[in-house]
Amino acid sequence: MAKKRRNFDEPQRHPDHPRPITRRQLVAQGFMAGSATVLGGGVLSLFTNPRDALAALSPDLADPALQNACGISPGAGKIPFICFDLAGGANMAGSNVLVGKEGGQLDFLSTAGYSRLGLPGDMIPSAIDPVTNLDHTDLGMGLAFHSDSAFQRGMRGSIRTPGIEANINGAIIPARSENDTSNNPHNPLYAIQRAGADGEILTLVGSENSESGGNSMAPAMMINPEFRPTKIDRPRDVVGLVDTGQLVGILGADDATAVMESIYRLSGNKMDNVTTGLTNDAIVKDLVTCGYLKAADVADRFAGVPLDPLLDPLIVDGPTAPFTAADVAQNNGRDGQDFRKTASIMKLVIDGYAGAGCIEMGGYDYHGGARAEGEVKDEKAGRCMGACLQYAANRGVPLMMYVFSDGSLSSNGTIDNSVEGRGKGEWSSDNQSTAASFFLVYNPTRRATLFTGDALGPERHQQIGFFRGDGSVETAATPPANNVNLLVETVAYNYMALHGEQGQFSTLFPNNGLGGVALRDSLTAFDPIVSGTITNPV
Repeated sequence: MAKKRRNFDEPQRHPDHPRPITRRQLVAQGFMAGSATVLGGGVLSLFTNPRDALAALSPDLADPALQNACGISPGAGKIPFICFDLAGGANMAGSNVLVGKEGGQLDFLSTAGYSRLGLPGDMIPSAIDPVTNLDHTDLGMGLAFHSDSAFQRGMRGSIRTPGIEANINGAIIPARSENDTSNNPHNPLYAIQRAGADGEILTLVGSENSESGGNSMAPAMMINPEFRPTKIDRPRDVVGLVDTGQLVGILGADDATAVMESIYRLSGNKMDNVTTGLTNDAIVKDLVTCGYLKAADVADRFAGVPLDPLLDPLIVDGPTAPFTAADVAQNNGRDGQDFRKTASIMKLVIDGYAGAGCIEMGGYDYHGGARAEGEVKDEKAGRCMGACLQYAANRGVPLMMYVFSDGSLSSNGTIDNSVEGRGKGEWSSDNQSTAASFFLVYNPTRRATLFTGDALGPERHQQIGFFRGDGSVETAATPPANNVNLLVETVAYNYMALHGEQGQFSTLFPNNGLGGVALRDSLTAFDPIVSGTITNPV
């Protein structure tokens, strides 16, 4: 009798776990799916002097010093940064991204070590596939993946443009983290903001309404309440970020800009000749006049600009779009929800409206059952990762994409021979000693070059740290290998290094734990890929 296929979107009920009661536990086990507003005024009655109006924002009001004083940001021009927080303890190493001993990814572990990472003897990286006559390594994206990696399979399902893979490279960081806990300070968004990331509308965005924007917390010493991530998990959240008001619809963008600019000037003139009677008179005046300047700036920059990611042909249904209308449809269940969430975050970050974003995906505590569940969920995560890479290529901008999870898991060697299990080892238990994180870098002009500033070989920069032969993290290999706080610092350091700004790291992170320059060099994956600022593609 055929075994009924389980619905992998059902919540996971593990007998070795307590009943989930916190938000993080509910998200990790799949019981839960895992805003700033700028307003333009409808104040036409205040427009009393048409001679003060101009067709577009005038040069004096576009002055960067004035705009900066009113909190109007053009963005920082840094590399867009997106991280994926796979809640629950997903597999990263071995079955997805290859991991090896001290000599790098291709310094292979023992057969027993790979079995612990879910790979049977005939699928370890060095084993020859009798069908293809090739081994099980895939170097198509620079970073070595297993040839049957579900992450990579998913990414290739979203990448539409030939040649994109040739401009991708990456690094894996073997690093232990706790299983199923809120105490992993994994999230790097605040560190990336401190390193200079900023957007035109927002600084940070995340798909969860949490301090970090995701499931795992951020290092406490890095949290800055001023930049708390704005929750974005659906297209209407993106559209709702900018409201140009009814005036734009009545008059058109140019005339509306002129109206609000005139209101700003008239308001400023009025404020110069009155006293509000309030204690903070000057502050109140600035708030009033800056409010009108912001409204004029919004009308000038965003009227007529399509913000809905589902209406962007570079995201949905265009010839190089990573998603189809069916992918993001409301009736596509959990998959559609995750794809819409990804489309929303990547639209804001890659278009320069936000400096960095976190996409949380729930249900990655997939041990204790068939391997098929992990394969299906990992492939979906890969679809979302690939969508970000394809959209960055469509926009012609670089991207740093970081993937992490709270803890990991291991296999006892039992094989799942179902179609979706693909003949791999079942995930039998949580195992924090097999954890790792990785990041990919897309550069539209050329593949990023592995760091050349020290005497270590390139393989030691593609894999930052290493595993023991038995399939566990060598916790003494690097500072981040046994300290999640330092893993976040390592990610931020690599983000700065892509800009050639790693020399500023000690100034921005004065109490960091990454040691001196020589040690930090050993933790660096790539030579710089940009200099100066990146032009907003929109």
